[in-house]
Amino acid sequence: MALKETASQTAGPFLHIGMAPEAIGLAAGRNSRANLMAREGCEGERIRIEGVAYDGLGAPMKDALIEIWQADAKGYFHHPASPGTADPQVSNWGRCAAAFEDGFWWFETVKPGAVPAADGSPQAPHLNLLVFARGVNIHLVTRLYFADEEAANAADPVLQRIDSPARRTTLIAQRQTAKDGKGGQVVYRFDIRVQGDAETVFFDC
Repeated sequence: MALKETASQTAGPFLHIGMAPEAIGLAAGRNSRANLMAREGCEGERIRIEGVAYDGLGAPMKDALIEIWQADAKGYFHHPASPGTADPQVSNWGRCAAAFEDGFWWFETVKPGAVPAADGSPQAPHLNLLVFARGVNIHLVTRLYFADEEAANAADPVLQRIDSPARRTTLIAQRQTAKDGKGGQVVYRFDIRVQGDAETVFFDC
């Protein structure tokens, strides 16, 4: 039996009420601080992902909300189909509302392990990102890869489907010096541009 497609509507401007109430001063929901994905005792390299989403005019999207989905350090998920048991101290999912002042968002997590593609071929370590914002009828889907995984990136089947090398770079997060200046925390910068000459690659899925 054919089912009708559910009608869509823009995600904003009220998405924070249901998805990130603490960001607008309401009582914190069960997903409060969902951008803290790695707890003490977790396996793998602790990292921080941070960035800003920009609109087509180059202005920060201060009402954006970012979600990420990722494997743990061994490439496992909290899912029955995962080939191994996922780290209980790492969440596969995170959510962060951009700061209303400057559009800045961040996550503290672990660097994910490699996950096989549907055909079994290896994929480079990556995160899947979803972008919600005012005026976006259907959330945008993209990926984040790591600049210091050059060999794995060069063989990644998804990255290699993007013909333009310049377009591929829009999916690469750059490793930065830790803010404390002591190398205590690995920081990756990843800005998202929804339109324009340097538009981030988005996926139809």
